[in-house]
Amino acid sequence: MSALSGLKVAILVADGFEQVEMTEPRKALQEAGADTQIVSPAKGQVQGWNHHDEADKFDVDVALEQADAGAFGALLLPGGVANPDLLRTLPAAVEFVREMVEAGKPVAVICHGPWTLIEAGVVKGRNMTSWPSLKTDLLNAGANWLDKPVVVDHMFVSSRKPADLPAFNRMMIEVFAKGPAPRARSTRQSDSRSATRH
Repeated sequence: MSALSGLKVAILVADGFEQVEMTEPRKALQEAGADTQIVSPAKGQVQGWNHHDEADKFDVDVALEQADAGAFGALLLPGGVANPDLLRTLPAAVEFVREMVEAGKPVAVICHGPWTLIEAGVVKGRNMTSWPSLKTDLLNAGANWLDKPVVVDHMFVSSRKPADLPAFNRMMIEVFAKGPAPRARSTRQSDSRSATRH
């Protein structure tokens, strides 16, 4: 049986996501047996980018307003500047992310992707990395920022940039294979720090 057989992974993206940060992890997830579904506020198709240039469009599998966090076992948050900057302004996206994290679902995030996690209030006390320009944002939100290709903290896997994708994908598969955390978290304020150390 494949490592992630039966696991449904939500890939949350808006227009302007860094294409390779979606396509390469999705390929790795599918090769490991996962069912990946693109969740997006975009209608019909969502636009990928290659740095500052438009790249390909991808079919949206689940409209954001119809997405049920309980239907997914893990979450992938690609980067790109425009994508998480838009997502963090959308209450439905922020709540979707918060529900996934508070339910103990594993999360893989890269580049600028942590912006949405910061907005959801779920990074406090966690060891994380990101694109360097998010260092201060993560520190201000209570995270411990590390300049490493990949950082794993409990159910969180984070990386800095496309060059980190091989390491990111390996650790994402490993963490996702563990499944949700043993205990769900009902509140994000009281135990967000303690839940990151096991």
